[in-house]
Parts: sequence; structure tokens; C-alpha cells
Amino acid sequence: MKKTLSRRARLTTGGAVLAAVAAGTFGTVSANASAPQAAPAAAQAVSADSGDTTTTRHLTIDAATKAAEATLKAAEKEGRRITVAVVDRNGNTILTMRGDGAGPQSYESAIRKAYTAVSWNATTTELEGRLENAPNLKDIPGTLFLGGGVPVTADKAPIAGIGVAGAPSGALDEKFAQAGAEALN
Repeated sequence: MKKTLSRRARLTTGGAVLAAVAAGTFGTVSANASAPQAAPAAAQAVSADSGDTTTTRHLTIDAATKAAEATLKAAEKEGRRITVAVVDRNGNTILTMRGDGAGPQSYESAIRKAYTAVSWNATTTELEGRLENAPNLKDIPGTLFLGGGVPVTADKAPIAGIGVAGAPSGALDEKFAQAGAEALN
């Protein structure tokens, strides 16, 4: 005896079968669409001419740590609580060290001073003076034109910046940052 399914059961069963077939087809299409394409036969590796590239020098983490520790030590000798930041040639933070008791504002200020010094290859005290002739310099994001940032150079080119914040004056901040830079020589 043959059992007949109701119209509702036939539609439900048919829909489930169609969904299963569609899912299998879609999965195959998706798998094929995500498979890597073969590279065109004409594509070949191209090397850049040496005149098209540059080489830059960067501080190692050990050198950055040495500079930061020398900076903190110089400040501690004078009883100052500071934060020191060392950034690379591109202004990326290599490290920051916050001395015991340094104020919360000193962290960001130290980074921005280091960034400013490496960006212009000049101390931030020197750059403060340039604001008289170019007041819009201070509007550049990430910069801080207060004493306490010094560049680190190799063959007269900037390779890093050291920023200090937290001493009662920019002159002291810069003195401590300079001690860190001198520790690298």
C-alpha cells in the first residue's frame, strides 16, 4: 500500500531537498571562488634598481633602553620625577619609562616631544623659537613644542628621538634627554 503525503509535507520535504542541493552547490561555488588563481604566465618578479631604494638606520631596543635608563638616572640624581620616551625615525614609540612618582601628563608629553624632535631633527627648545615665524607648526598632530625633546642622529641624519616630561621646566627635561642621547655615543 502506497502512503500519500499531504501537500504540506510534500512542500516541506521538497523545500528541504532544494535547500540541501543549493547548499552543496553554493559550497562548491564558494570553494572554487576562494581558490587561488593561477598567476598569468607573463608575470615575473621584478627587482628594484638600487637607485630606487634607500637604507635607514634605527636604534635597537637595547640602545633605546640604555638611553632611557641614562635619562632616568640623570633625573634621579637631581631628585626629579620624569617620564622618558624613545621613538624611532618614523616617530613610532620604541619604549617609554615612567619614573616613580612622575605625573600622569608626562607620559603623553614625553612621546610627543620625542616625535617632534625626530621629525625636524632639532631640539624642541630650538623648535619653540621657530614658532614665532611659523605659528602653524604647533597644529601638526602629535607634536609638542616645549623643551625636552632631542634628536638622536647617525651621520647627521635623525634615527630616533628622546622626549622627557615631568621636570619643573623644559630646560631640565631637555638636559635629561640630552644625557640619554649622550649615553649612546
